[in-house]
Amino acid sequence: MSADPLAEVRALIARHWGFHTLRPLQEQAIRADLDRRDSLVVMPTGGGKSLCYQAPAAYRTTETTVVISPLISLMKDQVDSLSAAGVSALRVDSTLTDADKRDAAHELRAGRVRLLFVSPERIVTERFQDFLREIGVRTFAIDEAHCISHWGHDFRPEYRQLAALRDRFPEATFHAFTATATQPVQQDIIEQLHLRDPAVLVGNFDRPNLVYRVLQRQKALDQILDTLERHRGQAGIIYCPSRKDVDKFTARLCDLGFNAMRYRAAHPDESSDFNARERKATHDAFRAGDCDLVVATVAFGMGIDRSDIRFVLHTGMPKSVEHYQQEAGRAGRDGLEAECLLLHSGGDVVMWKNMAKEAFEQGRIDRDLQAHAERQAEEINAYCKGGRCRHRTLVEHFAQKFEPANCGACDICLGEVEFEADSTVVAQKILSCVARVGERFGAGHVADVLRGQTTERIEKLGHDQLSTFGLLTDHRDRQVRDWIGQLIGAGLLDQTTDGYPVLKLNEDSWQVLRGRREARLTRSGAATASRKSRAEEVSWEGVDQRVFDALRAWRREVAARKGLPPYTIFHDGTLRDVSRIRPTTLERLHQISGVGEARLTEYGRDVLQIVARLCTEHGLTTDNEPAPAPVQGRVAPRHTAAAEAAYPHFRQGKSIAEVAQLLDRASSTVVEYLCAYIHQERPDAIDAWVDPAIQERITAAARVHGSQRLKPVFLALNQEVPYDAIRVTLTYLNTRTDLTQAPGVSDGVGGW
Repeated sequence: MSADPLAEVRALIARHWGFHTLRPLQEQAIRADLDRRDSLVVMPTGGGKSLCYQAPAAYRTTETTVVISPLISLMKDQVDSLSAAGVSALRVDSTLTDADKRDAAHELRAGRVRLLFVSPERIVTERFQDFLREIGVRTFAIDEAHCISHWGHDFRPEYRQLAALRDRFPEATFHAFTATATQPVQQDIIEQLHLRDPAVLVGNFDRPNLVYRVLQRQKALDQILDTLERHRGQAGIIYCPSRKDVDKFTARLCDLGFNAMRYRAAHPDESSDFNARERKATHDAFRAGDCDLVVATVAFGMGIDRSDIRFVLHTGMPKSVEHYQQEAGRAGRDGLEAECLLLHSGGDVVMWKNMAKEAFEQGRIDRDLQAHAERQAEEINAYCKGGRCRHRTLVEHFAQKFEPANCGACDICLGEVEFEADSTVVAQKILSCVARVGERFGAGHVADVLRGQTTERIEKLGHDQLSTFGLLTDHRDRQVRDWIGQLIGAGLLDQTTDGYPVLKLNEDSWQVLRGRREARLTRSGAATASRKSRAEEVSWEGVDQRVFDALRAWRREVAARKGLPPYTIFHDGTLRDVSRIRPTTLERLHQISGVGEARLTEYGRDVLQIVARLCTEHGLTTDNEPAPAPVQGRVAPRHTAAAEAAYPHFRQGKSIAEVAQLLDRASSTVVEYLCAYIHQERPDAIDAWVDPAIQERITAAARVHGSQRLKPVFLALNQEVPYDAIRVTLTYLNTRTDLTQAPGVSDGVGGW
């Protein structure tokens, strides 16, 4: 063992996996494992959780690390990937023959296995625990650890039994891993697994490579087809809330010529054997790349490690934000751009609440869990209805801060959603009407009053005499109801959940009514065409499509011959880098992320031959410089009509405070407009908005810490300079071509 184990693990990672840098939190998680300290690691899908336990296990050449995983398919994928990287790994599950199990036991007793994958059901048996004690297991990694928590989004009773492992293996260390866990779930995991003084490592929940979009569900099939057109020839998952929808959309898509397969639970009139065979066929075909489109209920995907899924589409609102984070997180696990589209309607939240009520009435959950499920439904409904940045909403749900003023990777920030010009005035009319009717009625009645409907009930109650009667006569019922839903989603209006849903004002409602707070309302059905995110544009920069396509075709042939999923050979991200750099030597190829020694030895010469042939045929340059990480940063503020209204004032040198007063906008909103103005018109100076001395300090810090994120610059300046000044200055810096060579500064707005 090395005097510096972490340094040796880094070298081992480069050798086996071909990764030359560690992602945030990976180093800390690996250090906890090496230090024999329990840990809880919460890292979003695609963040590199697996490496946190795989690398230390590969480093310990005299031990076996046990990995507890809920699905056979997930175990198989990991064993295949580890074997391809030259790391010895085995799985023990119900698909193995007795001879296979004897061979596995022999290898384990001989000490030749670094990682052993087992299910929670198997590991809790006394006989298997005796065997693990015999071979001296001292490290356990529990994957999908949220399954142990009642408050988690995928509770599995068998996970509760894992707590007994601490008693049987008191000297062992335990490491829990999950992609999605709120703070209460994190605490529950620690308590249930009896983790001792664990290192609690929570990664950034933001997935900057994902583009989030939300649309009202109208003609769902047409909306699906629009998405498929954007992702022609790419892999994707379509999630449906019911088996009926799965069958309907699969049949329609197949009729239209798509190679779509379904994955869902059995119908009452189907045999369980037939359904199991069908699900396995779908799973295997998708995993192998023989099918790129799966229509499924939400159970599908948990056991899929396929990294090149380019879109995930929900035809209905998921059960919770946690479910959505997990399901949408199937997309873009290779770090490349991907789209997550959610279709919803007002009835979705009612459906989930009714299901929770039914579960309580049938005795399947208690009152607390029912209330918890209803809160979760309200939270995801707020995400759908809200007019805030989707990335910000998701990140803040998990109690984290989101720094960028504009994510550049959601329908809101890409300018695809049209906002009501008089949002605050409309909100005040709605809230005033709620007050005038005595906070005793639901959304339908309030909408009718606002639209001036002379129904018998309204006349009987005298609500046609209210000052708010008919204030929104020019708007459709659906639009007014949607605005009410948006106010609820934004927390500017409450709705009771006990019995009939009644609208109630809260403190934030009164802030809007008194003109102390703005509201942002979107117009239903007014979404513009989907736009490319800057991340997508940059991630293809310099990539020759012909080389990339040839490498993917070669990869598919190799995978079919070996019976492996294509992504275990090389990820798409690695193939894009090869297609961009176009190396001519094994040494140059080895420098590319994802090309470890085992893969270099087995596939390197084939890859170089393909690259050389295509470069000769098309006269392409070779051994090019690698591009900066394509999708880790944020993009420039979007030029919108609302921002454009502020441009004349900025041209006159008016201050942020002056423009905010003139436009009746919050200062933070005007800062967004200013950043868009700077990026659009590239003024020679920004002295009107940021003091020159402050600019100099920010510029100096950016040269050292980069412009990818605001916080490092903020901290480097001893937290003395406001975020808005940093945001404006970094926008300006990134429009100046003479600064693009500064360390960490790119020629587009960086990671904020």
